[in-house]
Amino acid sequence: MRDFISIKPEALTDNVFKLLDKDWMLITAGTMDHYNTMTASWGHMGIMWNLPVAIAWIRPQRYTFEFAEKYSHFTLSFFTEEYRNALQFCGSRSGRDHDKAAETRLTPVATDGGSVFFQEARLVMECRKLYSDDLKAENFVVPEIARKHYPKNDFHRFYMGEIINVLSR
Repeated sequence: MRDFISIKPEALTDNVFKLLDKDWMLITAGTMDHYNTMTASWGHMGIMWNLPVAIAWIRPQRYTFEFAEKYSHFTLSFFTEEYRNALQFCGSRSGRDHDKAAETRLTPVATDGGSVFFQEARLVMECRKLYSDDLKAENFVVPEIARKHYPKNDFHRFYMGEIINVLSR
C-alpha cells in the first residue's frame, strides 16, 4: 500500500459523477488468493443510516457476482486516464477465462483488512457490505428504462457498503 494515505470519506474532493461516469472504477471482491474484479461506470455514494456508503451494481452473470455474494467486503478502485485500456480490458473479459491483473499488468494488493485493490489506483474505497437487493421489473416507474437496459431481464443486484477506508494518493 505504498504511496497511499488513509483519509476520511468526507475529505474526498472528487466529483462523484465524474468518478463514476467518466473515470470508471474496478469493483473487486475476494481475498488475495481468490478474487475477481470488473469495470463499472454505474454506482452511488452518499449517506445512509448515518454512515458513508457506496453502492456497487453487478449483474448475476458477471463472475464478480459470485465474489460479491461470498465475501463481506469489496473495494472500488479509481485510476488516472493512463489506465483506460486496462479498465476496458477488465470490463470486456471474464475472470473465468483471463487473469486480468496479469494481462493488464495491474498489481493486486491487500488492505490491512484483507480486501483486494490495485497498487496503480489513485483512489480506493474499501467497503463493508451492509445490504443487497435486486432491481425488479415491477418496481420501475418508467418501464422504458427496464426495456432498454434489461431486455433479457438480467437485473442488477446492488451492494450497499459502508465506506470503512479511503486510500488516496
